[in-house]
Amino acid sequence: MAAIVLGGYLLASVQAIAQEDKKTDDDKPADPDTGESTIEEKTLGLLPNPLQKYGVKFAATYIGEVLGNATGGVKQGAIYEGRLNLAIDVDLDKLAGLDKLTFHANMFQIHGGGLSRDNLQNFFVVSGIEALPSTRLYEAYFEKQWGEKKVSLKLGQLAADSEFFNTKYTDVFTNASMGWPAITSLDLPSGGPSPPLAAMGARLLVNVTDQLTVLGGIFDGDQAGPGPGDPQERDRYGVNFRVNDPPLLLGQIQYAWNNKKGDPNLAGQIKFGGWRHLGAFADQRFASNGVSLAAPTSSGAPMLLSGDIGGWAVFEQQVYRVPHSDDRGIGVFARASGAPADRNLIDLYADGGIEFVGLDEHRPDDKFGIAAGYAHVSKRAQALDADYRALVAPNWPVRSFEGLLTAVYQYQIRDGWTVQPNFQYIIHPGGGATLPSGPLAGKPLGNASVFGLRTTLKF
Repeated sequence: MAAIVLGGYLLASVQAIAQEDKKTDDDKPADPDTGESTIEEKTLGLLPNPLQKYGVKFAATYIGEVLGNATGGVKQGAIYEGRLNLAIDVDLDKLAGLDKLTFHANMFQIHGGGLSRDNLQNFFVVSGIEALPSTRLYEAYFEKQWGEKKVSLKLGQLAADSEFFNTKYTDVFTNASMGWPAITSLDLPSGGPSPPLAAMGARLLVNVTDQLTVLGGIFDGDQAGPGPGDPQERDRYGVNFRVNDPPLLLGQIQYAWNNKKGDPNLAGQIKFGGWRHLGAFADQRFASNGVSLAAPTSSGAPMLLSGDIGGWAVFEQQVYRVPHSDDRGIGVFARASGAPADRNLIDLYADGGIEFVGLDEHRPDDKFGIAAGYAHVSKRAQALDADYRALVAPNWPVRSFEGLLTAVYQYQIRDGWTVQPNFQYIIHPGGGATLPSGPLAGKPLGNASVFGLRTTLKF
């Protein structure tokens, strides 16, 4: 991947033709709540920005939601959760004359319960804002650009979900896996660099041509650090700034078509990418002494395997475009990913869906989406369940897969204020049962019906 990035840089550096504006600008800081740019966004107009003429802009977003599962999971119930996101963007060219250098940072104030954590014990976390209550720093990085958006380098505490393995047609969905997929959030240490834990690292983006883009990133491979318990407890305030853990490498190449403003044709994009982690990973079945973790003679500690890899593909395509607009219309997406079965809980992942954007002339900012997801429990983890059935209890459940069906409508009350009723149906939460090593080891879990209502306020 390093060779690809270097080759793209050399090609980009000799091109003299500037990029035209894209229909969707992917080069600006993304709000983790909405996927929109924190620089150009529709707000309520309540937050003063007296320093904007000097290149300093503040942004504030609050999300509050009620979620409840009427059936399935560990237990039935309802929760309220909320997240306040405070962001600052600084154009250091305007402020201090530093050419094409910007700074972005944001912090979360998280409160309330978590339905997946408390009630469901599932893979497809039902809310993108679910996290342990805390006030924490999220991203804080500098970005330098060269040429007309040809080359961009980010350095600092970064998230990966807004640029890698992503598609714009998931922005209406409230399930966390429609952003950073369950395969990466479950297989990578501390969930990988994604909400609510960003990681120290660097990301290089090269627009080789107006259609072809190459990205490469290196991140600290365990932003919370090793240890027992929830990673969010080990990095409670987002200020660990770890740089000494075995690294996580991400790479992606993407090709877009019909992606210029005013282009009357239907826009689309395809992406191929992957990760490599250089750390140690626990075997999903065998203990350090070579026997099954379910065996009475097990050491109790899993066998450690060296490194991990995974790959993904993303496809998105606009299938209908409202006349005289760029992004309004109907878009479809599909994503697929795989990873080795011996060291990963999820070895195969796929999702896909359709999004309707502003079809009604009277409601151009409303969105509606339907999506489905699939996360396969690896064969090695299933073999461990079979060992528990043979050695511990004959009725021990064997996990298979978790599925998701979801529908969301986003209704804009006014600029900066939306509400989103949503429904999610979780098939086989946790693959059909809780983790063998968890506090509710081997408990069968029924399909869950989840109803929710979210409101988002951008001040």
